[in-house]
Amino acid sequence: MEFYEINNKPEKALLLSVDTGEFDAESSIAELALLAESAGAEVVGEILQKREAPNGASYIGAGKLAEAELYCSNQNVDVIICDAELTPSQIRNIENHTNVRVIDRTQLILDIFALRAKSREGKLQVELAQLKYALPRLSGKGKEMSRLGGGIGTRGPGESKLESDRRHIMRRINALSAELREIDRRRGYLRARREKNRVTTVALVGYTNAGKSTLMNALTDAGVLAQDKLFATLDPTSRKLTLPDGRAVMLIDTVGFVSRLPHDLVSAFKSTLEEAALADVILNVCDASDPHCSEQAEITTEILKELGQNGDNIITVLNKCDKAGDVYNLIPFGKTVMISALHQVNFDMLLSAVADCLKEKCTRVKMLIPFSKGAILNDIRSNGKIYTEEYTADGTKIDAVMPVSLAEKYKEYIQ
Repeated sequence: MEFYEINNKPEKALLLSVDTGEFDAESSIAELALLAESAGAEVVGEILQKREAPNGASYIGAGKLAEAELYCSNQNVDVIICDAELTPSQIRNIENHTNVRVIDRTQLILDIFALRAKSREGKLQVELAQLKYALPRLSGKGKEMSRLGGGIGTRGPGESKLESDRRHIMRRINALSAELREIDRRRGYLRARREKNRVTTVALVGYTNAGKSTLMNALTDAGVLAQDKLFATLDPTSRKLTLPDGRAVMLIDTVGFVSRLPHDLVSAFKSTLEEAALADVILNVCDASDPHCSEQAEITTEILKELGQNGDNIITVLNKCDKAGDVYNLIPFGKTVMISALHQVNFDMLLSAVADCLKEKCTRVKMLIPFSKGAILNDIRSNGKIYTEEYTADGTKIDAVMPVSLAEKYKEYIQ
């Protein structure tokens, strides 16, 4: 849901979190605050409780629940946001004690995704994730979900609203899944066509708000929305990028990650994220000014591993280096380049790193192309770079760099 303004003011939100030691609770609730602000809420307070495990009935303990009730009353809180995925009974119990609407972390992320999705595919993926989230929670809605009581005379057309809603959701899930499979099939055709045409791809991945869209705009003038909000852009964008050696590649911007990203969202966006995982080079863009930069880079790497990416072609891009202090030891793995996307600092180093990463996929050769095979020259110009070109009696002599697959295709003309 979008956090609607009340009397021209954003809704006031109170954040609740339980620190069980399983993750950095302070970092997580700080991220939750950013998520809430991205949705349009004003965070007016936080309550963090250390416990061995969340309270099964009310998420937080009775003492903290009373504290939350008093805080909501004094501060006129409009919504409580919990930093975990809650059960329906936990949500209901907190609402009964505080008289304030309650949502959990997963609902918040799903709603932001719904707000940001623009393409048909993005909207379908978000709706599918929302329905999968809602389905197991129907049973917790209680008697108010029933049209009729149980027993004789209440079956058939008079089935409970609970069962009716469950049937409707299942039908919609099946319909969405079928439509997304068709979109994924078409995406597979496009991917196969790119591979056949030897299109080299470079994917931007990373933590949301790390500056991927700003970098995309600076490199390609793509016109992608770039704001200081989590999930400012959701749908992938592709643009042509020319490397220093003259080769043209396709640069792809993808959806950002957050820690503890809901599983249904990872699953729903898997086909989109696979575009990144299957890229020739992956740029893992990180916010070097963020104190949790290293952890965020590892989160992205782990998600890519889930998609089958082993990391050999990943370049870690430390963005916002103009705002960072000593960040040289932040990232303990892989190739690393420090840049500022906003001020276009060290772009030459970044593009050179991409070109170096692609060297194994390219080769430099000298060829003699017959005049009757002019289409070959066009193919090489489109997918490589010709350094020298000389017209002779036997044809056109060239010195060029091109993909290995292209050189293999025209190997009979190599001198």
